[in-house]
Amino acid sequence: MNTLVLVEHDNSSVNDATLAVVTAAGKLGEVTALVAGHNCGAVADGAAQIAGVSKVLKADDAAYANGLAENVAPLVAGLMEGYDAFLAPATTSGKNIAPRVAAHLDVMQISDILSVEGGKTFTRPIYAGNAIATVESADPKLVITVRGTAFEKAETTGGSASVEDASGPGDAGISSFVSSEIADGGDRPELASAGVIVSGGRALKDSETFESVITPLADKLGAAIGASRAAVDAGYVPNDYQVGQTGKIVAPEVYIAIGISGAIQHLAGMKDSKVIIAINKDEDAPIFQVADIGLVADLFNAVPELTQKLG
Repeated sequence: MNTLVLVEHDNSSVNDATLAVVTAAGKLGEVTALVAGHNCGAVADGAAQIAGVSKVLKADDAAYANGLAENVAPLVAGLMEGYDAFLAPATTSGKNIAPRVAAHLDVMQISDILSVEGGKTFTRPIYAGNAIATVESADPKLVITVRGTAFEKAETTGGSASVEDASGPGDAGISSFVSSEIADGGDRPELASAGVIVSGGRALKDSETFESVITPLADKLGAAIGASRAAVDAGYVPNDYQVGQTGKIVAPEVYIAIGISGAIQHLAGMKDSKVIIAINKDEDAPIFQVADIGLVADLFNAVPELTQKLG
């Protein structure tokens, strides 16, 4: 089976989310990586070094500069004549592009796969991750999004794929890029790939309190900062901090949940973490059911004390 993998990038380097997709695609067959962007030669060269990638297609056009789904999806659909499966990360970008590709090809999308059980058989979570479904496709072409935390990341070195130019219909003329506001995380790790995450919930009261309690602890641990949907909806932190079913799916080595009750929506995004530490004054909070270490305490006393003792 020939597979086509969408490479997520920032026009200078490959995003980590792509590496897990390469691993998943490799279980199906030969892997071709698609780099769509503008002045994206460096990305294509980087993708060619990924272990397991046999070929890189570089679609270098101003129409693909900002990854607009309305432009990228027709490009992918046109290339799919030579491929059996299209795989994308289950990220904001991937979830925007893949359904459009499926619509162009008139096939059903298989979303958020956790494993590859056969040529057209996969597992995926349902009911907010409380059950795992095994699904088999009967479509001639596969369109798949991959949960990044479910597969090992392919090595970024060791590959020697060839790079070929590709072209598509270009600008569809139905959308345009206006601007973007990127939250500056400084030297802090990116949330989806961080080894340690400190997350705060609604109990933090407001943005100033969230900053004063969560940030010092995260700084001491060199951790990324996350938040529950309730904290995001309340305006404590930006949307890109959200962990959960409608936010980012994470699986760090250590996840520290502070003032988070543990709603199903949140648990779906972090319960695969290796070690879960919960701090909450409500001893009946659902978060304690998945926590490896639980501390029933007032976070406003416990967290500053913990931060202080970390030196």
